[in-house]
Amino acid sequence: MQTRRYHHGDLRAALLTRAEQTLREKGPGALSLRELARDLGVSHAAPSRHFKDKQALLDALALAGFERLDEALAASRAGGETFADRLGGLVRAYVDFALANAELLDLMYTVKHDPAASEALITAAQRLGAMAGELVAEGQRSGEVREGPVDDIGMPVFTTLHGFASFAVSGVLSAEEVESGLDAVIAYMVRGCAPR
Repeated sequence: MQTRRYHHGDLRAALLTRAEQTLREKGPGALSLRELARDLGVSHAAPSRHFKDKQALLDALALAGFERLDEALAASRAGGETFADRLGGLVRAYVDFALANAELLDLMYTVKHDPAASEALITAAQRLGAMAGELVAEGQRSGEVREGPVDDIGMPVFTTLHGFASFAVSGVLSAEEVESGLDAVIAYMVRGCAPR
């Protein structure tokens, strides 16, 4: 079989795009740099110029996922006048991202806990916590959120959010239950943060 040259431009981006498609269709176990090279019509050694091994590819996929999630969450908060509005926007954006990228989100949380995770990946994962903390701190400054350590208030919010998203993605909740339940979950979070 003759190897075809790659003529599409950015091989790294093409590898990541194809890897995410494979992740979505078959899961992380099916990812192989050799198979990606075959799918893209490049030599089996070509991906090694961008990823030293499969773990480097998984790290890059997770990092790209965190960056996309970060952008979606930041955009969701724009224009919200109250803490409840901003929190609601963030919750909806997170659940939407989870539903659209279930396998990627699972990979993101798995890879970030790997002892060999890159500094860039750890930093990207920490930005999510920082964003939630910033939202709580803004709510405290406006008097909409109770006083106290930001992390103590933000942790139950995030775990509730991630739990709801996990139920939505896994099929425990139907699409109708996700849609109808989201408002109740947001109201629950807002009440949990409210001044006493």
